[in-house]
Amino acid sequence: MIPERHPLRQLFHEIVAGCYATHCEIDDPELTSYVGDLLTEFAAADKLYRIRDADGRPVKAVREMVAASDPIFGAAASFDEEREVRRHIGDYALFATGMYPESMQLWRHSGESSFLEMVETGKESYYIVSQFDLFEYKLEAPLFARLSEEFERCMHGLAFVREKLDKMSGWLQ
Repeated sequence: MIPERHPLRQLFHEIVAGCYATHCEIDDPELTSYVGDLLTEFAAADKLYRIRDADGRPVKAVREMVAASDPIFGAAASFDEEREVRRHIGDYALFATGMYPESMQLWRHSGESSFLEMVETGKESYYIVSQFDLFEYKLEAPLFARLSEEFERCMHGLAFVREKLDKMSGWLQ
């Protein structure tokens, strides 16, 4: 995990908060902090593809991730694991559709979800996570409800984040 005070984490937090406020009228420090942390964590590819199949290989197809999240017919060993996998699916869908929407063309040719399916899966996954609203998850549930409700605006905001990062350094080009 990248430390809290790491410059990369601070950079992502500042850019996300600025872009979301300026371009999307999202002034929600908890939400922008979550998205800033998401970008920081996904800077490491192993975090982006943290869901593994039975053989330990990374699961990259969203449909396979959704199947893995099912605690009854899928690979999830518990409802807690379902929540964690669904949270990751929401994060992955938000990251992919917001930061790299052009990648959806590549996925489509491989039989993966369309852009709209990816958005709907991300929203649905965050909604499912928000329904875990008891005990240790009670305080986080409203954040995931907002992420579900504001998915498109958050996705749109990430396009501005990418644009800003491109202008700053050209490192994403």
